[in-house]
Amino acid sequence: MKEKKFTMKLIDASISDIELVGGKNASLGEMMQNISQFGIDIPDGFIITSKAYYQFIADNQLDRQIRDIIEDKDVTDLEVLLSCGSKIRTLIQNGRFSATMENEIAEAYKELSIQYKDHFADVAVRSSATAEDLPDASFAGQQDTYLNIRGEENVLTAIKNCFASLFTDRAISYRQSFNYDHFNVGLSVCVQKMVRSDKGVSGVAFSLDTESGFKDAVIINGSYGLGEMVVQGSVNPDEFIVYKPLLKSGFRPILEKKLGKKHKKMIYGNPGDAAVKIIDTPVDESSRFCLSDDQVIQLSNWVIIIESYYTKLKGKWCPMDIEWAVDGVSGRLFIVQARPETIHSRKQVNLLTEFRINDPDRAGRILLKGIAVGDKIATGKVHNLSGIGKQNIHEINFLPGDIMVTDMTDPDWEPVMKKASAIITNKGGRTCHAAIVARELGVPAIVGCECATTILKTGDEITASCAEGDAGIVYSGIVAFTKREHDLNDLPEIETPLMMNIGSPEIAFSYAHYPGKGVGLAREEFIINNYIKIHPLALLEHKNLNDAPLTAHIEEAMLGYDSEEAFFIEKLSYGIAKIAAAFYPNKVIVRFSDFKTNEYYNMPGGKYFEPNEENPMIGWRGASRYYSKVYKEAFGMECKAILKVREMMGLDNVVVMIPFCRTVNELLLVYETMKEYGLKRGENGLEVYLMAEVPSNVILAEQFADYVDGFSIGSNDLTQLVLGLDRDSSLVAGLYNERNDAVKFMISSLIKTAKKKGIKVGICGQGPSDYSDFAQFLVEEGIDSISVTPDSFFKTVIAIKKIEDEIEEAKRLCLSA
Repeated sequence: MKEKKFTMKLIDASISDIELVGGKNASLGEMMQNISQFGIDIPDGFIITSKAYYQFIADNQLDRQIRDIIEDKDVTDLEVLLSCGSKIRTLIQNGRFSATMENEIAEAYKELSIQYKDHFADVAVRSSATAEDLPDASFAGQQDTYLNIRGEENVLTAIKNCFASLFTDRAISYRQSFNYDHFNVGLSVCVQKMVRSDKGVSGVAFSLDTESGFKDAVIINGSYGLGEMVVQGSVNPDEFIVYKPLLKSGFRPILEKKLGKKHKKMIYGNPGDAAVKIIDTPVDESSRFCLSDDQVIQLSNWVIIIESYYTKLKGKWCPMDIEWAVDGVSGRLFIVQARPETIHSRKQVNLLTEFRINDPDRAGRILLKGIAVGDKIATGKVHNLSGIGKQNIHEINFLPGDIMVTDMTDPDWEPVMKKASAIITNKGGRTCHAAIVARELGVPAIVGCECATTILKTGDEITASCAEGDAGIVYSGIVAFTKREHDLNDLPEIETPLMMNIGSPEIAFSYAHYPGKGVGLAREEFIINNYIKIHPLALLEHKNLNDAPLTAHIEEAMLGYDSEEAFFIEKLSYGIAKIAAAFYPNKVIVRFSDFKTNEYYNMPGGKYFEPNEENPMIGWRGASRYYSKVYKEAFGMECKAILKVREMMGLDNVVVMIPFCRTVNELLLVYETMKEYGLKRGENGLEVYLMAEVPSNVILAEQFADYVDGFSIGSNDLTQLVLGLDRDSSLVAGLYNERNDAVKFMISSLIKTAKKKGIKVGICGQGPSDYSDFAQFLVEEGIDSISVTPDSFFKTVIAIKKIEDEIEEAKRLCLSA
């Protein structure tokens, strides 16, 4: 058999061949050789090696010509960059293959076509650069990919175009910024059999959370059609989050599903026309999730296998960035690309920079919202690039520090993106091009805003905030913010267990590596208000209310779900599960909903079900709702959500807490209702805590202690009820003080009773977060745990350490005396 000089089979490549086949090809070949036995499908193909690229440059005498064009040029000038790049690419595209090289490529393409029983195989022609030693070789989309290429001539043309893409404007700019010789980078090309995802689904997956760097999550973005639409950020994709550790144990820990709009999709073009075309996604597809739960689980398992293999291969944790596709004809799942993720894996997780908006009146300045990328805040002047094509980039007077506002980005925009202090787009999800590049540049991005280019005008001063959870928020004007740096290594060890109050599931992953002991309070009402956004009874009964706008609102919210109950249970379970997964296996205490009637009334549909109470603070709230005939069906959905999180997802670290329970008999009625909906204290280790916030909880603590696994002091409500004031009333606000002796007497009494009965008692109110002397009182009383807001974590650790040292010193002096 004649020896091949310029091509090789994809399966013959390995990670040791990077200089010959480039990073992407080396990775694909490595996986085909070593992990295919786990059932992972990778479409076959062949490689045009970097030797072929260098030989092509030499055969066409392009080396000197390219150097003459680019040497000593100031490519930071966009007009110069555009001119240089265009001339070099034209030279390469006009070059000719030697007869030997052309015949070898044609023969390899013919063999691939025969393998797939096709006269001319449909292939993807993908660039694979050899510059793995560049400081940030992952910089997204530097070289090109060509999809649905068919026939020998078209394949050869696409290969030349890949060669030329080594000198795209963004690649030239990037290498120049690192003073890297353009001829120290070679290019290999993969010609790979296309997966018919034009009739199916495709997307990307990461083996870590792309925002926080949380190691234990798989993040999947997907949409209908070819994957370029997701990679480019041309669509708002569906998103799925899966918890890795329990997936290995056989559970189905899908922590969240978010339905994207998926309004467009890329499919094969018609013969004789363009290779691909973009069409509207049919409504029956855009309104449902693109992957089934089974497919999400299968893909997540594959992601874990790939990550585990590369981690072992490299001898250190190696999170992966993976492209996948589901063939719409066969229904089979394929991995089409995989590379190491290089942003969060290089971060020092112990060094934390905290950004915080300071303006308390900022809500009135909100212009629009989108998906937050990163956790930073930036201010600056808008430069709206709507309607400007990439051919006109050199005409843009984009100043360093401007905020880039555009419909979407692609790799050609990277020279401009590098100057931006923030990036805001109409389209895209958390794994789109704009998001990936923003992370690499270390600037905040807000993507998927839908109407950014309409609302934000060039010259407007704005603040782009990604420091407020999952939602990125754009404010008018310059909003004041602070930036603080912390090093977790500087925190002293303390004996008193310190937990956190986590309000938003969206921020939970960001705090997973804090040295806390779990979550002392996760409020269900926050999840209901932000994930579900509908009164629970209105959700169940809307068809009987004769309220067409409400029904339309509910039906739109429910897209992707089979029933109203399923929607509520799934959404609530996702919020709970994200928090539980972030802190697993430490306890996460989830408080059942504790809305007041006025708060429920203001939710969509609430007016049909809520009475008008003179003082909702001491009215129909907490436990009294759960067993009432009017509300118990809604509470039943909460029970089912907890059951799903604990038993289907496997997050058995969830502890439930009953708020505002006035009597022991009421507690028993709640237990009966919980049992009716499948949730029973003690079954599968379920613990139940009582929120100790009513004076009767303290006075009758010995009786309550016989029926619960622990107390958690709610100092906010306990203070108002001990002092007999309404904490919502500004008229008596000056009297509100959880450090009042009467309140401290009640807390001290409860701690003593809990210890006598042998059960745990903690505190989750705001007091310890705000007042170090209050924290001192709690430590001295021997409280079992203190739970504080994340922003108070550092100062509370320092305060507790000081208190513990003082107590220890007092003991020492006492003994020595």
